Amino acid sequence: MLAILLAMLDNMIIGTAMPRIVGELGGLDKLSWVVTAYVLGTTISTPIWGKLGDLYGRKTIFLVSIVIFLVGSALSGAAGEIDPASGMNQLIAFRALQGLGAGGLMVGAMAIIGDLVPPRERGKYQGMMAAIMAVAMIAGPLVGGLITDHADWRWAFYVNLPIGGIALFVLASTLHLPKYRTEHRIDWIGAALLSIGVTALVLITTWGGNKYAWDSKEILGLGAVGVVLLGVFLWTQTRVAEPILPLGIFRNRNFTLVSIIGFMVGFAMFGAISFLPLYIQTVQGASATNSGLLLLPMMLGMMVTSIFAGRTITKTGRYRIFPILGGVTLAVAMVLLTRLDVDTSIAESSAYMVVLGVGMGFLMQTTMLIAQNSVEQKDLGVSSSTATFVRSIGGSFGVSIFGAVFVDRLGDDLGSAMPAGAPGGMEMNVGGLQPDKLDLLPPPIKEAVLHGIAYATSGLFWWALGFAILVPIAAWFIKEVPLRGGESAADDADAPARPLVAVD
Repeated sequence: MLAILLAMLDNMIIGTAMPRIVGELGGLDKLSWVVTAYVLGTTISTPIWGKLGDLYGRKTIFLVSIVIFLVGSALSGAAGEIDPASGMNQLIAFRALQGLGAGGLMVGAMAIIGDLVPPRERGKYQGMMAAIMAVAMIAGPLVGGLITDHADWRWAFYVNLPIGGIALFVLASTLHLPKYRTEHRIDWIGAALLSIGVTALVLITTWGGNKYAWDSKEILGLGAVGVVLLGVFLWTQTRVAEPILPLGIFRNRNFTLVSIIGFMVGFAMFGAISFLPLYIQTVQGASATNSGLLLLPMMLGMMVTSIFAGRTITKTGRYRIFPILGGVTLAVAMVLLTRLDVDTSIAESSAYMVVLGVGMGFLMQTTMLIAQNSVEQKDLGVSSSTATFVRSIGGSFGVSIFGAVFVDRLGDDLGSAMPAGAPGGMEMNVGGLQPDKLDLLPPPIKEAVLHGIAYATSGLFWWALGFAILVPIAAWFIKEVPLRGGESAADDADAPARPLVAVD
């Protein structure tokens, strides 16, 4: 729970600080890169962390991932200090390093819970972990806003260091896990193929139609590289002794379905909500601190729903209904969020975000529970990392595509709405403006900018809706398999023996 708090707190702190960071270090067109670098680092490292944990012991690998995360945090906070001209490029690179560590935080925590708690009881614990995620989501925007308004934005990264230090000390001294003897063999070739292939595809979604035309040789070349390398990766996974991604786990229908759901949720949710703080701070005129407060309805909806779902699953052993409800609610939230415009009141947008939070609460931990219940104990780390991986890769594609769509829609709207006599190239330079500098613009230009940001933001949720509606459809076909670890001997008849846990 400490590690999840660390990872989620960082992500949410950065969200409210991003408009200030981008305004100081670069243009709005690089907003998606700062987010994409982190998510991409998390995505490509997640299956590797899961496999390393299975082979070498989760505690050691878990602690290593925290150290890497903290090093990335310290470097991100120092980005641009020595060479301001390359500050944005440095921040993007260091955020990628931070993401590499973050990949181990989430999958490590989920796999450790899987080691210590049988699936029938796991809903309660994962509900608690989801509540911690929600607490981080609530505290993160507030802390990020306070830092942005009253201190240097660099403290949005430096604040991780004392929290991470406490997490390292507590985990090193109190966490005791079962030890397994396993032959150690890592598929480094597969890891390299997966990393490069996924990176190529994410670059397509980031650059396509923006930096390069969709039919340009650069985009076509990246597409060919991505498809070929991922094809070779899948081929190698059927032939190596210790695959990074054992394809056999996809023979389980439930695991395949929750993987599809995870991708759709990551694409629709992470891609779209990355731009909500910008809308709140610019169009609705909130300070960074207040923009954090305005995200509270979404976080509270997620927290309450997660705890309710977790306790209900533990009590009844039934879970199929929750991803169905979550998918329907998520789709409704996307429809509502398409209504955002320059006249949307704070009360109205808050109501929309409550609906979004409820949908997230039904989905986030329930899909992980189903994934872990679908595999044997020996594949627990791989199942956790794969479920996290597909959600992260969906988020990677979502952030990249939505970033390109946002910039394109903003440019189109400003090009047509900018008043006559506006300075040449104004629609391109607006990306470098910080929210608090919008008041310095002449009223007609400011009105055009706010309209453009609202138009671009609302349009993202139409894209997200197309993916969100697939979630309840996939969830409908989930088969409700009894959770292992019930209260009676009959419940545990077919379950693998629960490992003994070291106790102080």
